[in-house]
Amino acid sequence: MPAYDKNDLERRMNGAVESLKGDLGGLRTGRASTSLLDPVTVEVYGAHMPLNQVATVSVPESRMLSVQVWDKSNVGPVEKAIRSAGLGLNPINDGQTLRLPIPDLTEERRKELAKLSGQYSEKAKIAVRNVRRDGMDALKTDEKKGVISEDERKRLETEVQKLTDATIADIDSVSAAKEKEILNK
Repeated sequence: MPAYDKNDLERRMNGAVESLKGDLGGLRTGRASTSLLDPVTVEVYGAHMPLNQVATVSVPESRMLSVQVWDKSNVGPVEKAIRSAGLGLNPINDGQTLRLPIPDLTEERRKELAKLSGQYSEKAKIAVRNVRRDGMDALKTDEKKGVISEDERKRLETEVQKLTDATIADIDSVSAAKEKEILNK
């Protein structure tokens, strides 16, 4: 059986792009987004749980998040978790609901977020290059085993390189769009 599997390489490269989109979704821009609170974990019932397992997060207005805590006894821990998550958000306790006004970003904070966006995209590019390397290694292995000819290996290596270039272009466009959104241009 050949070691090279084009579908597997595509799946893994697309996974890197999707992971980047998830990471970038958590970066705060001027608008409210429920994905902003995805990284928040709350200590309840003696365990750390994702916020979305103890509350409903919604966006009632463009500059406001609403966190409806299901169990009244968890309002305190949820509020504490949001404050200590380093997102720069200050919850307003409204009974069983926490309201989170989204403050304007300072120019300095925008630059930090743009830099972080760049780091995320570099991480995704490294992941794609690693998948490319695995694909190239698999092709060399297949050639050594006699599964494919040298010409076939070279043709498939070109295919892997094209896939890599296209995926990196995707990463660049996703990242550039996010940076533009962060810097408000």
